[in-house]
Amino acid sequence: MSTPLLSMYRRITRWPAGHWLFSRAVCLKAPYFSTISPRFVSLEPGRCEVRIRDRRRVHNHIGTVHAIALCNLAELAAGVMTDASLPASMRWIPKGMTVEYLKKAKGTLHGVATPDQPLVESDRGYDLPVSVVVTDGAGEAVFRARIDMWVSPKR
Repeated sequence: MSTPLLSMYRRITRWPAGHWLFSRAVCLKAPYFSTISPRFVSLEPGRCEVRIRDRRRVHNHIGTVHAIALCNLAELAAGVMTDASLPASMRWIPKGMTVEYLKKAKGTLHGVATPDQPLVESDRGYDLPVSVVVTDGAGEAVFRARIDMWVSPKR
């Protein structure tokens, strides 16, 4: 069984420019993420891949990708992965983020979000840690995040 978001991804990405269209649709739902112009690369239960291009509007004062742009990439990938992976009876919200800046972030960046434990149906809320690693064009990690999601039953 597929979540509505995952079903939409699978349907839309079969079309020409489908990944771009899906990315725009997500940014319409959560407009703040449009500030980084994300492009979804892959989405499946338990994994989401998103990339951002190195553009001036995401730069800091030293010409590298700004720390908060990296945080936005991580939160977006983690949130969409969680939404695409949850049982239908559950909901989620981010409740915290811990980040590590490993090296200067330059060029096109690729973020991958995966859960640290299985997403399960439950009659009680639980913490779900999600790991996100952002790599540069050479495949070197430039940033890591752990995003703590609160997962609970829908009312």
